[in-house]
Amino acid sequence: MKLHCEVEVVSRHLPALGLRNRGKGVRAVVSLCQQAPRTPHPACLFISTLKDKRGTRYELKENIEQFFTKFVDEGKATVRLKEPPVDICLSKANSSSLKSFLSAVRLAHRGCDVEAPLSTLTPVKTSEFEKFKTKMVITSKKDYPLSKNFPYSLEHLQTSYCGLVRVDMRMLCLKNLRKLDLSHNHIKTLPATIGDLIHLQELNLNDNHLESFSVALCQSTLQKSLQSLDISKNKIKALPVQFCQLRELTYLKLDDNELIRLPFKMGQLRNLRFLSAARNKLPFLPSEFKNLSLEYLDLFGNTFEQPKVLPVIHLQMPLTLLESSARTILYNRIPYGSHIIPFHLCQDLDTAKTCVCGRYSISSFIQGTTTMNLHSVAHTVVLVDNMGGTEAPVISYFCSLACYVNSCDMFK
Repeated sequence: MKLHCEVEVVSRHLPALGLRNRGKGVRAVVSLCQQAPRTPHPACLFISTLKDKRGTRYELKENIEQFFTKFVDEGKATVRLKEPPVDICLSKANSSSLKSFLSAVRLAHRGCDVEAPLSTLTPVKTSEFEKFKTKMVITSKKDYPLSKNFPYSLEHLQTSYCGLVRVDMRMLCLKNLRKLDLSHNHIKTLPATIGDLIHLQELNLNDNHLESFSVALCQSTLQKSLQSLDISKNKIKALPVQFCQLRELTYLKLDDNELIRLPFKMGQLRNLRFLSAARNKLPFLPSEFKNLSLEYLDLFGNTFEQPKVLPVIHLQMPLTLLESSARTILYNRIPYGSHIIPFHLCQDLDTAKTCVCGRYSISSFIQGTTTMNLHSVAHTVVLVDNMGGTEAPVISYFCSLACYVNSCDMFK
């Protein structure tokens, strides 16, 4: 029985000697081996690496002090041995294989018979370590694997020009994946389970047939990991307001879609440094766009409108109970969710408009537009049009007439 993973063997004596472990695992084959017949300890743990194919053996029977399995679903676990006093840290393992392996190790520790076939105490072949492939690039249909799985250890997978119409579910089992490139295919929808790739940092979906980017992905673990997203050359008309919860994004390409608006909470993407949304159908930019701090901005080829001279007024006097309650919840940052209030009210709160004064409004507001020089938010700006312009219209909201009057110099 074998487990392919990364292993770090940590001596618990090091801290007492004032030493530190180097803190990095190495690729290894961990085997549950059968020792010589009639030995008092029939099963042992055998760890082989590319530098040490002959391996190191550890006794198991009544020799395990503790198992640490909190992150087993992420392919991580630690086995603490009594003698020698070491912690065997396993990582980057297939989670289901790791669970099965740990179950067998527990049985060996108790002295019970292990149902799975045990390996032999022989040096591991070099070919065993080829399963630790971390990068795979496929750029044609004929090279696409149909009869075998992707190597579980992949960190970078590119499958371009393969004619894919959906995301291959086998990819979603690659828990170590950091970069996924599905560009130049025919994918129409994205499964929410992409959000289960907890280490995913780069996602390239350029040149597909996507019509939307789901709320489920915006609210998944991608919030904490995704740094680069390319969804250019698709058919997306709008991004959900929850898109701005992907706050680790530093690189975003939206070119050549059918976008008629950007999420009005764009200003929440505080880490964003590169934004390209050229050749869309944007009539204006959201008010929070001015909160961005970019190094590069490209909005060329959009259908920007001229700012309206007169504002659009939707004020309610007096405020309705719904409007007043919503403003109070948002201003005081009171937690809410569909388990507390109806879902449609959550949507109203999620899409609340931010006044220039910092307060919020739902349906009672004044809407106005002005122009903004894009150099105020980006160091490098691609010209907006062929006339050499670098200005674009920005929509602003005001929660009251007083706020509008105080800011009227914006519209002069």
